[in-house]
Formats: sequence, C-alpha cells, structure tokens
Amino acid sequence: MKYNKLATVLCSAALGLLALTSCEGGDLFGINSPDWLSSKADSIAAEKAKNQGGDEIIEGMQEDVYTIGATDYSTVWWAQFSKYYQVREGEKWIAQFNLNINPSATNTYKNFAMIICNDEDRGAANYKEYGAIRYDYQPSGNSEWGGYIDRSLATSDLEFQTDTDTGVDKLGGKVTLTVDRTEGGLVVTMTNGTITKTYTQKSPLVNLNADASNTTIRCFLVPEGSFINWLGSTVEPIGGFTSREDKQPLSMTLNGVPKKVLQGTSLEDAFANVTATIQFEQEVSTIVKYADLTFQAVPNMNSLGKKTLIAAYAKTFKGEAAAAPVIGTAEFEVVDKLYTSVGATDNSTGWWGAHSENIKVGPNETFVSTFTNYTSGANNWNNFVIVLCKADNSEYAVVRADNYGWGAGYDGNANLELSGGQSDWGAWLAAMDGAKVTTYITNNGDGTADVKAVMVGNDGNTYIQEYKGINTVDPNDFYFRYTVDGCHLEFDEVLGEEDNSTGWWAAHSQDIKVPAGKTYTTRFKNFTNGANNWNNFLVVLTREDNSEYAVLRADNYGWGDSYDACTPSGGQSDWGAWLSAMDDAVVTVSVTNHGSSADVKCVMVGNDGITYYQDYIGLSPIEGDNFRFRFTTEGGHLVFE
Repeated sequence: MKYNKLATVLCSAALGLLALTSCEGGDLFGINSPDWLSSKADSIAAEKAKNQGGDEIIEGMQEDVYTIGATDYSTVWWAQFSKYYQVREGEKWIAQFNLNINPSATNTYKNFAMIICNDEDRGAANYKEYGAIRYDYQPSGNSEWGGYIDRSLATSDLEFQTDTDTGVDKLGGKVTLTVDRTEGGLVVTMTNGTITKTYTQKSPLVNLNADASNTTIRCFLVPEGSFINWLGSTVEPIGGFTSREDKQPLSMTLNGVPKKVLQGTSLEDAFANVTATIQFEQEVSTIVKYADLTFQAVPNMNSLGKKTLIAAYAKTFKGEAAAAPVIGTAEFEVVDKLYTSVGATDNSTGWWGAHSENIKVGPNETFVSTFTNYTSGANNWNNFVIVLCKADNSEYAVVRADNYGWGAGYDGNANLELSGGQSDWGAWLAAMDGAKVTTYITNNGDGTADVKAVMVGNDGNTYIQEYKGINTVDPNDFYFRYTVDGCHLEFDEVLGEEDNSTGWWAAHSQDIKVPAGKTYTTRFKNFTNGANNWNNFLVVLTREDNSEYAVLRADNYGWGDSYDACTPSGGQSDWGAWLSAMDDAVVTVSVTNHGSSADVKCVMVGNDGITYYQDYIGLSPIEGDNFRFRFTTEGGHLVFE
C-alpha cells in the first residue's frame, strides 16, 4: 500500500489544469502568466504548506503503521524496539514517525536512539554494533556512543549542556529520519522541521559482517520514556510493512507473573502487575495491562501448591471484538510464606529442631548473610545459633547470638576474643524479635575462623556480637549453618519489585566493605522477567563516596574505568538456555580485594540444575583501603539468603 496517495491526486489535478490551458497562447504559471495568477499560485502553495506542515511527498514511502513504547511513557531503556531496517551500501533509507515526548520529562535523553548494527539479530552470536545516535545533542554527555561512531561528526540546531536541561519537548512531533549511504560514507539526519540533528561521516563504514561480501547494515530505534507511532518507510523492514488495516490477535505471552503467591491473596491483587504481549497479524505486537485481560487460576487460589494461570485476550489491534480470543498460560505456586525460613513461624521449634543447609567458606573468604530473627522472648538463647563444622558435620564450634558458645575450637581457647556482651540484656532480647541480622563468617585460612553478627533491633538500635580466633579449623574443609531454639529465621531481604518490574538503577542493596587481601561472598536467589540477558543481577564496585570503579552484569558485560583492564570470562555457549535458567537461580558472588586490583566471581546454579560461571578478573585500578560492592537489578529481583 503506497504511503504517497496525495502525489497521485496532485498529479491528476495538474494534468486537468494543463488540458484547460493547452490552447494557443496558454502558459500555465509561466513567465508570461498574469500577475494575479502567479500570486494565486503562491498563495495556494503557502496554504498547502500551512495545512500540511510543510510535508514533502517522499518517493517510495510505504505505510508502516505500528507503535513502540508504552503510551504512558513508562518504557525504560532497551525494553522495546522497532523493526529492523536494512540499508545496503550505495542506498538510502527514509522513515517517518510521530515522536511522543512525555510532557513531564525532565531529562534530555527521554526521546529515542537509533542503533546501527551489522546484518544480524540482537542476541545472535555474530551480532555487533557500530553504535547509537540519539535525537538529543549533548557534546559533553552521552548522546552518541559506540566504537564506530565519531561524536565530533554530529551537529544539531539544539545543544544541551547537561541531561537535565529544559527543551526535550522541542524534539517531539513528526520526525523524518534519513540514513544515507549513497556517497560511500554515512549521513544520518533526524528532523521534525524545527530541530535537525545530523551525523556526517565521509569515510566508508568498516564491515562488521562475518561475510565480507555482505556490506548491509541494520538500523532500529529504541525509545526511552517516550513512545513512537510509526508512519512509513522507504525500505521494507524485516517482517514486512504494517498497514492501517485492523489485525486479529494470533498469540499471547504473559509477563511479570510472580513465581510465588501468598495464600489468601486474591487473584486481582496477586496479578495486578501482570502484562501480556499480544502478537497480531502483520508482525505487529503490543503490550496490554491486567485490566484488558481475563484471568483464571487452575485449579484455584485457595489451596497450597503449584497452579496454572490462564489469561485470555479477545480484541483486535484496533480494540474491536476479535474473531477468536488468544490464550496465555504461566505457572505459579501458592505458599504459606514467601521466603526461605528456619524454624516454625510460631517460634515453637525446640533445640536442634531445624537447620539450614551447610554453606562452604573457602580460605581467606568471608561469607555475608542477612535474615530477620524472630524470638519467643523467653530467654537470651531463644535466637539464632551458628554452627561451624566440616563437610561431615563434625563441629569446630557452636556460637549463639548472646555472647556464648562451645566446641573444640571454642573451649579452652586462650586466643579467642569475644566482644558483644550487651549492657542491657533485657532491652536486647526485646529488640531481637524482628531484628534485621547480618552475619559475617570468616575463614582466615590459617586454622582459625571469625564470626560477627550485626543486629539492628526493632528499637532501631544496632547490637554487635563477635567471636574472633575460633581454632582447630581445617581451612579447606570449613562450613557453617544456622539452627534455632524457640525462635525462627526468615531470609526475606528482597531487592527489587517481586513482579520483576524494577527499572534501571531503581533499587540497590546495602554496601559491603571488603578490606585489602580479603574475599567477601554473598548468596541470593535471582529472579528475572526473561526479556533480555541484562534483566538479572548486577554488581557495582565503588568507593565510600559512591564513585564507581566498575559495574558488572551477569551476562559477560560491564563498564567503568576499572572494567577496561579486566578479563571477563563466562560468556555462555547458549545464552537462551542460560537466560531461561536464571529465573529462580541460586547465585553466589565472591568479591576479592587484592589491594590494587579486584576479582569478581559469580557461580549461578540455574533452575535447570546446571551450574553457570561468570568471572571478571583483574579489575583495576582500585584503592585497597576504599573498596565496596553492592547489588542492583533491572527487570528482576533478588532474594538474599
């Protein structure tokens, strides 16, 4: 379907006028035309430009009508993409679309970026990017990037000094995008008739395709905090053009379904944040919210156990009644408590009646755990207990929360250092019901071990208990676990929204300081929406003032001054299988401070039972006495153990 129907109408009208003026002496708007006729022609042209916004009829433009980005402006970076548009060497691509800018936007980057890549799909083994060109222009910022994009070649009518300058609204409206390779280089133009940004590279592009004879590039658009209503293209995209005709739904994929739902939660409350991606005819898709879907839980929401969520959608692309509904399903579990726990929730568990699993701690390693401690409040010892042992469970020592312990490495140990011994045990005991506890279990590598517990009570006060120099330890066979007596523990520290809707940089864990020469380890369950490889945990390495050394993702990628010197290893052989396995994966992250450099090692036990590894070795430079790490996530959430 041609996008330039108006051209046909105008040409027909012009032919009619020619026929009327073809008699002898006739001269249509020529130099011999009466002045009033020339003036009339000028006024018609001016009125036409006014009514049509100065639109130029572009030869070869085809209808390509679809939307990318949520219409409530909630789309985060790298969440939605346009179709792929291929531009061959010596050819030009022109596209037109309406760019919708959030009226409340306060950041200049809340528009769109065009990504230029080789002739491969995102995520393919051979996928490579030339870089990105964003519509806003900030010479000191990040409005263009990539190893094959020269920022000095970009210019614009509108220059921002920072990403919080006003004026991003000026980028909205009907945008004409041109990618021109006809002169041997690369010329990109983005204009809405008021603001024009250009990128002019006269040198030929390096060929990033595996096949040297294939010089085709692909372009696709990524909105952030905006949405795009596509209008037309002179190049047929991969998957074909999309016409304005209505389209029937073909399939549905559910997004953000929680893995666990607390018993007693209603269907509406449990799945209020669930969305569905609806695939329509002509390769068109859209995301719809809970209110547009019909849900049912099978067999029911009342009993505990595994369930199936069934959702139906019965509308066309234009919102009319569909010929047939589409169905989507997902699995979830109804549970009586959401998180891992040790002991009965009524604090009735007797001595040695419940234990966590053993966790190994290597030489010169500190394992950091967090949990909530609940107590019956009857006695000081009705709180958490830590057991240090070998793999066969033979004990080195048992230490309590209340400055007391026993065992071969504890009894008669002249070098044992105890600190804690609260000044007001009654206040401490009352504060321990619901206290947030962080424990540090250290294998010193020399036959000794240390235990430290930081307890933030329900009174807001911080209490500390330490046991240093527990001996008789085999550093190569050292484990610990938790047990309880008249209490229970809930490993319930959660980072991110449980529906995996957390946006980029929106949630962070507490910082953990790692001294020089030490390795600190922590463990958590990783949950992901499964949309992209980066929708998993990230490790952030910083100084005390929060300035960054590096940011490291779960998927063999990172950035920062200290990242550039490191050697990443991992890069899974099957990224699709890995991504699927990362939902409910048990992840152990170890961070080592070598003094001037650091190592980060990640061990990921997927839901498929397979162990995956990701290492970042030799991160440098770092300041050995000013080194910390924390976690963040995007499109996922973490539950710490």
